[in-house]
This record gives sequence, structure tokens and C-alpha cells, in this order.
Amino acid sequence: MRSSRAIGDVDLYLEPGPVRGRRIGLERALRAAIVDGRLAPGTRLPSSRTLAVDLAMARNTVAEAYAQLVAEGYLIARRGAGTLVAERPADPVPVPVYARASAPRFDLRPGRPDLSAFPRARWAAAQRRALAAAGPDAFWPSVDPRGRIELRERLADYLGRVRGVRTRPDRIVVCAGYAQGLFLLGHALAARGARRIAMEDPGLPFLREIVARTGVEVASVAVDGQGARIDTAGDADAIVLTPANQSPMGVPLHPDRRAAALRWAAETGGVVIEDDYDGEFRYDRHPVGALQGLGAEHVVYAGTASKMLSPGLRLGWLVVPPYLLDDLLAVRDRPELTVGTLDQLTLAEFIAAGDLDRHVRRARLAYRDRRDRLVAELARRVPAVRVCGIAAGLQVRLELPAGGPGEEETRTLLARRGVAVHRLGWYHLPPYAEHPPGLVVGYAAPSAAAFAGTLEALVAALAELFGPRTAPGRARLPEHTGGGPFGPPPVDSA
Repeated sequence: MRSSRAIGDVDLYLEPGPVRGRRIGLERALRAAIVDGRLAPGTRLPSSRTLAVDLAMARNTVAEAYAQLVAEGYLIARRGAGTLVAERPADPVPVPVYARASAPRFDLRPGRPDLSAFPRARWAAAQRRALAAAGPDAFWPSVDPRGRIELRERLADYLGRVRGVRTRPDRIVVCAGYAQGLFLLGHALAARGARRIAMEDPGLPFLREIVARTGVEVASVAVDGQGARIDTAGDADAIVLTPANQSPMGVPLHPDRRAAALRWAAETGGVVIEDDYDGEFRYDRHPVGALQGLGAEHVVYAGTASKMLSPGLRLGWLVVPPYLLDDLLAVRDRPELTVGTLDQLTLAEFIAAGDLDRHVRRARLAYRDRRDRLVAELARRVPAVRVCGIAAGLQVRLELPAGGPGEEETRTLLARRGVAVHRLGWYHLPPYAEHPPGLVVGYAAPSAAAFAGTLEALVAALAELFGPRTAPGRARLPEHTGGGPFGPPPVDSA
């Protein structure tokens, strides 16, 4: 018995099967398609004439099969509307339950922008312009493994103007966020013979895991109040640095350390990978320019739209020295690593219209205001907690007073009140170095309307632990038990 795809009001694939009696085989095939959900309630079936032709059956055979299923309640025959699949009570289907922490009531986890401030109208307008100008190739993955030339041209201009990056469009590679870019770089360097990549300690653990999955050894570079100590890189083949704003310490790389990093690369032939973490968000003076602008032949510059716009866009970029470009493209040129073409074209239009500049300026003002309010409230009500790393970025580091509750106890108390933060120790590599107990608190994630309440929840809880007994405005918050422990999420780092 042949199978067929009937062409009528719907495409219908049936396997009547080698059963005795063609009508019975057709009934079984239709019944099975309805029960397993391939034919949804309300679906209009082909006419008996059309289905009979497609299945090489007599029309009466199809009509009798329809009639039988109408009698059983599987189908409905309506004059003028044809034969439809009937509504039937759904069988209970077990829904898999995934272990997932509930969302915190007061989200102060670092590394997250205010997604409610995403410029929807301007992004939609840019998308409309991109679609209007796009040719048919825009609806196919980019042929060039570096990404769409329209975006690379805009990025070359933007990065040179805003971050001091020296590049051309042909040396920019578009990737799906910084995490993918780091993954590609790890593989490319390993293919060139690299055995060890050094990363900052403290730093984001999931980024170290990404590098380790590329087959190289992950070493550490110590960080102090002046940023990464280049002299601790050992015999690494590459170093990953955050010169603009080290996370979680919140310090820029000192000018002497910047010069030392370039000197190290020139003397050893090593590669500096510059993660431009929060490079656009500096509040007390002009942003620190990219390290790549001082040594383009030794530095791979990595940027992303995650903090400027949204991590959900999955758009990042690498500016690559010529000698490394072919090795990187050999890794990049794989179908599963492609980046959405339409989003690339939209971002290109968004930059060209000046919308990215306007959005970043508005965001910078809003985040600076939040930082100032956070610093002022902590100084007024919890002066024993020292606020550090406030000059740039979307987060601050809180040093807790010695002799009191430690960082894990403090984080747990905050979590019970629905306030989600990170503890400083999470960022350190084992064996964990001695460090003052601390928390890392982001101030960007809450919406503008929710920020005041979120700030009050944080300060009130810290005042319970560390504030003066007579602190004015001190408040106790009710327990909030639905938040869970708020472990650190796998977010993009830049």
C-alpha cells in the first residue's frame, strides 16, 4: 500500500499500512494521526474526492472511512465546511520538571543591564530599514565567516571613534557574544600550538570553563588594586585581560601594567585578549581607551552588545591581528557557529542612525544616578561596609567589616529577603586566596520603577548586620522565602 501526501486544504501524510481492507487501513491511519496530535482539533481534511485520488482509492472507500470516524467522534462533518477534526479532551501528558531557581524578588546580580530600557521603537525602526534595503542573500547565513560586511564597516567606524580601536572591516569577526568569541579564540590558539592561557584571578568562573573546553590549560594572573599583575603570567601563551574595568574588583588596568602587557606580548610572542568589559560605562571621567589601540599587532579586541543593549541579541565581535585571522576563520567557518544575519543588519542600521550612541549616553546617565544613590545610602546607613569599584561598569564591590558575618552568611541572609547578589569568593580560583569578605552588587538590572524598592531591601538587610544600632531609617524586612540561594548565573561577560 503506497503512502501519499494529499493536496487539499492541508498537507496530509498517511500510511494506511498493509492491512486487509483498504477502508480499515485508512481509518486506522487517520485515527492514529488524530490521537498522537499530528492532526490538531479544527483541522480541515481534504475532500473525499481529493484524498481518494491521492491514495488511489475509490471515493466511496474514503467517504465510508470518514463516516466511521464521524460516528466515533474523531471527525465532524459540516455542510459547507467539509470534514474537520473534532475537539477531544486532551490526555494528561507528564510535563518534565527542570530544577531551576525561582527569580529573585530584588535582582542585584552583577553583569545584567536594565532590559526594560531596551530601545524597542528605534530597534524596530532600524530593523524595518534593514529589511527594506536587504537583498535575498540577507535571508541566508552569511557567506563570509567574518559576518556581514555592513555590520563590520559600521563597527570599524564606531570602535575607532568610541573606544580608540585601530582596525579595518576585514579584520573584524562577528560572533554570538563574547563567550563564543572566547571559545573560538581558544581553539584557534590551540591549533597554533598554544598550551596555556592565563586568566585573571578573581574572574568569572564560567569563562575559565569555556577556555578549558578548548583543550588548553587555564592558568591564573593575580589581580590587585591596579589590575592584573602581568608578572604572574608565567609561561602562558596568551593572557585574557579586562583593562577598562576588571570584574569583580572594579579597577582599570594601571598604565604601567598596560605597558607591561604589550611588552610581554612583544617579547614572548604571546597574545593579549582584551575583554572590553563595561568599556562604555565610565562615570567620573572619560572612558579609558582600548588597549588594542596601543598595540594592534599583539592584541585581540573583544566587544559585545550584551551590556549596551541586551545579552539576548547574542552579538559580539573580535578585532583580530592579521597573523591570527586565518586560524580563527578556520574555526569560525562552521554552520553551527553562525550568527543571525538579520540581527547583524539591524545593528548596522542602529549604529548608522546614531541610535547606539544615544542609547548608551542615556544608559550611562541612568546607571550613574543609580550608582550615586547606592553609594550615598550605604554611606548614610551602613558606613561600616566599604564601597569599592565605583568608577565604571554596572556593579560595585562591597567590603564587609572584619569580625562580623562572612560573605556567605551575608549573602544567605540577603537571599532570604529576596535580594540576589554574588559573593566575592565565587570569582576566585581554587585554592582560594585570602581576601577580605565581600559581595558584588549589580545596580543595573532592576527597572527604573523597581530600583528604589530594590535599593531599600539591600540597604535595610545590610543595616541589620552591619549598621549602627541607632542608624536612622533602619528597617526590618519580612522574610521572603521564594528566592532560593540565587547562585551565580552563566551570563556573558562583556
